[in-house]
Amino acid sequence: MTIDCLVLGAGQEVGKSCVIVTINGKRIMFDCGMHMGYDDHRRFPDFSLLSKTGDFDNALSCIVITHFHLDHVGALPYFTEVRGYKGPVYMSYPTKALAPLMLEDYRRVMVDRRGEEELFTTDHITNCMKKVIALDLKQTVQVDQDLQIRAYYAGHVLGAVMIYAKVGDAAIVYTGDYNMTPDRHLGAAKIDRLHLDLLITESTYATTVRDSKYAREREFLQAVHKCVAGGGKALIPSFALGRAQELCMLLDDYWERMNIKVPIYFSAGLTIQANMYYKMLLSWTSQKVKEKCAGHNPFDFKNVRDFERSFIHAPGPCVLFATPGMLSGGFSLEVFKHWAPSPSNLIALPGYCVAGTIGHKLMSGKPTKINLDKDTQIDVRCQIHQVSFSPHTDAKGIMDLTKFLSPRHAVLVHGEKPSMMSLKEKISSELGIPCYVPAIGETVSVPSTHYIRANASDMFLRHCSTPNFRFSNSTQLRVIDQRVADSVLMVENNKKAKIVHQDEVSEMLQEKNHAVTLALCFPLNVKGITDLDLIKRLSEKISETLSGSEIQESGNCLQVGSFRASVCPNENCSHRRGVRSSESVFLCCSWSVSDLELGWQIISAIKHNP
Repeated sequence: MTIDCLVLGAGQEVGKSCVIVTINGKRIMFDCGMHMGYDDHRRFPDFSLLSKTGDFDNALSCIVITHFHLDHVGALPYFTEVRGYKGPVYMSYPTKALAPLMLEDYRRVMVDRRGEEELFTTDHITNCMKKVIALDLKQTVQVDQDLQIRAYYAGHVLGAVMIYAKVGDAAIVYTGDYNMTPDRHLGAAKIDRLHLDLLITESTYATTVRDSKYAREREFLQAVHKCVAGGGKALIPSFALGRAQELCMLLDDYWERMNIKVPIYFSAGLTIQANMYYKMLLSWTSQKVKEKCAGHNPFDFKNVRDFERSFIHAPGPCVLFATPGMLSGGFSLEVFKHWAPSPSNLIALPGYCVAGTIGHKLMSGKPTKINLDKDTQIDVRCQIHQVSFSPHTDAKGIMDLTKFLSPRHAVLVHGEKPSMMSLKEKISSELGIPCYVPAIGETVSVPSTHYIRANASDMFLRHCSTPNFRFSNSTQLRVIDQRVADSVLMVENNKKAKIVHQDEVSEMLQEKNHAVTLALCFPLNVKGITDLDLIKRLSEKISETLSGSEIQESGNCLQVGSFRASVCPNENCSHRRGVRSSESVFLCCSWSVSDLELGWQIISAIKHNP
């Protein structure tokens, strides 16, 4: 049987994560995201590939959401309330709490402010969340009689999880987004060592190995401090959940140590709500944060205040965290329009920006003008500073996780194609794991595990209890245990499989034992003829001489398996003396190949034991 992996989103790109995995007849949707860089039909996954008739309840066993970012959950209300999916939806407790805030904030920005078509309503978000079943970490949930899922801590953002899914003996892990190194407010990803047929992993930073986070923090703080010290305004576009809390902790601590009086602002009430949830969900944060909470909640920022729209044109320096990240719209883009023309101001981009967003255009070079749309162009004279505070793991982290889990196969999603292809080759060559990089709409099929329950004979069990070591002939000392190698799996019609010792096979098959009493193999060097030609001609001659013989050709070797002859046909052969006619033996022979007389002696005695 096979495991089928259909990619509806994040195939050779970052955005609208959505992967459909079929395991032994069970079909799971991992994530249901939207693409922040598109405002047409490409914004959502093509759900028609799931079902032409729109019967999604029968097409899917369940949906599992890994975290609250819109590129992983943004299409969920549309899929459940507009397209009509009514089946189970699973996500962690923090994601269930925070996803509605992100979805409503997006809906408000796109519809109420920008006047775009409403893809889902506030009621749709509310009703969608009523379908959600919350998951605890390491809680095994039985979705139905055959399918079970389990969540593991992924770092990345509050509530992010990796998902283990198992049907019968077949098992996979879908990572979602994860981080293999801890930061100021979240721990590193943690997962058990599992037996997996397939690992589906993100690959956002497939070829990037980050330097020390302390160096990156110092670089970021110096850039912001230099800007405000010169009277400028620093805009930090970030999502309200995750990087905003991480960078606020960093700046708040730095402001205290340096006694800086310049105000730090949050742009929206959404972040205030988010901070409240962070205070409530401390069990999902890092150990360092938990220890600090005994005296002071680290999410009570001393130097951070709410921002009012009138402050945009206020004189004097400030630091502003504005949503959304990537400058894909909303208040951060509105502030950018006003602050970008001033050389004293700073735009600090702390993470990955999806292609098509203003943030990506700024990171791709140093543009002097940016076209927001066909009617709006912005002069960009401000400083642009990019530093990676991305909550995604880097290339080393992806390799470390893949090596730790050692799946039979791996699939890369959520990355840029050139980098993904490079990582694919590295996984295949260094780890020996077949790796795939499917595009959107493509399906990857890999074989699934199916275990056979077998009995074991008493002789085999006794043999297993006695070590049977041998040393290999390689240059390095290696000890090999032969106990399992000496076993044979027997499967008879209508009977359960059984593992027996190799010495029991003849009796079970009611066959006599055969023994090789003497064998000699030596090379032949003949000028004017290649090894392969020689082997081919010898094979033909043996077939003519020995009826019923089994001959196998392999490269420059020739193996003669079984044959019968009472005595050597060469009457002058010295090996013929003393051979009884009752023995079935073949001692030696001589054939002529082309014009060459080859004295090819097979000096072996193969006889039947009585």
